[in-house]
Amino acid sequence: MFLLFPLPALTRTLLTALIALLTLVGIMTRPFRWNEALIALSGAVLLLLLGLISPVTALQTLLGDWNVFLFFLGMMALSAFADQAGLFDWLAIVAARLARRSARLLLLNVFLLGSLISMVLSNDATALILTPVVYTLVTRLRLPVIPFLFACTFIADTASFLLPVSNPINILVLSRFQLDLWTFVRLLWLPALAAIAINIGVFFWLYRREVRGSFDPKRLPSAQEAVKEPGYFRYCCLVLGAVAVAYVVASASGFPLSCVALAGAALLLVGALRWRQFRPRALAGHISWSLFGFIAGMFVIVQAVEGTGLTRLFGELLLRLSGGSALGAVLVGTLGAALGTNLINNVPMAVVLSASLQALHGQLSPARQLAFVAATIFGCDLGPNLTTVGSLATVLWLLILRQRQLDVSGLDYFKVGILVTPLMLLVGALLIWLLLPT
Repeated sequence: MFLLFPLPALTRTLLTALIALLTLVGIMTRPFRWNEALIALSGAVLLLLLGLISPVTALQTLLGDWNVFLFFLGMMALSAFADQAGLFDWLAIVAARLARRSARLLLLNVFLLGSLISMVLSNDATALILTPVVYTLVTRLRLPVIPFLFACTFIADTASFLLPVSNPINILVLSRFQLDLWTFVRLLWLPALAAIAINIGVFFWLYRREVRGSFDPKRLPSAQEAVKEPGYFRYCCLVLGAVAVAYVVASASGFPLSCVALAGAALLLVGALRWRQFRPRALAGHISWSLFGFIAGMFVIVQAVEGTGLTRLFGELLLRLSGGSALGAVLVGTLGAALGTNLINNVPMAVVLSASLQALHGQLSPARQLAFVAATIFGCDLGPNLTTVGSLATVLWLLILRQRQLDVSGLDYFKVGILVTPLMLLVGALLIWLLLPT
């Protein structure tokens, strides 16, 4: 039941801030093993019941972000159809054969394959679909699994800012700021390549003993064994190639990327029906439905917080900390985004930072706003490599490992993340600053 009496402005602000804070703490701690979607939606419903945000405003907020929701749906459907066609298994087998018995080269090929999948199908596909494929492959080859599985989750985020479609976070931020494809690529492509190179180099050093051996190629299945239906497989490859080209064209022209993803998924659905490869239950299992509730809840909560003026205050704090310089904006934006993702997850952090920067409209010069936007994307995409709570993909990656009786603790993950992530963040931030227009 909605409150029928108005609350004083200060009370409204305090209540909204308290609910938002408790929601973020809940997302971080997950009491009673509640999932993130339930916690976020509970916070949003409580705000509605207390009259701290109107139903009309909440509905307008959700409808205004239709491109984000539909992009998530389209990308997950594309990945699901590609997996059903055997594409990921086929790619993993080809990568292993190209390694020519060398475990070190196989690790390199996993990084390269993960970069390709993240670039075209998003980081979630790399972490969630490539991980079980690589696990099956390396156990069959009798190689140590940990270096290869860590490569899957790390490269998923490290390569997730090669293109706007490489991470849904990019779409979330770009939906609020007019950043054309050329500007995105010019600012983030070189930092992405540098981060990938650093990631590979550190992993080669860190796992130099585990991957110094060789494997028996006779243990590998043939690439043809991974293909369930050759006609559908070829059709899937053609459609995904067309989707990749369409992504670039759509990004350059400002056309909604969600429409491209959904159109590609519809074409793959037609092919699956044509070759009798459509399995509704498997398709539904590939789509993380709770993610939509999580994002919807966070959008409503941040909109309520924005209505109190707190996001503007946070934005002004970032502005003061940056010292008014482009370098300061990049460093503060990157550090704030990276730390925030490991406290409250990268989705809510990207929403909060985007809202804060929007609240500063008119106070930021175009150059400094561009610096903050690029740093937000960079820090929210790459920051989750530090801990296991930074992104939903990493959390699900852990679940995949546990299903296979592999226990990787948060401390185990942090020991790897702390060796590679700060270096990638620093080098990438400096490169973004150097690439900013003068």
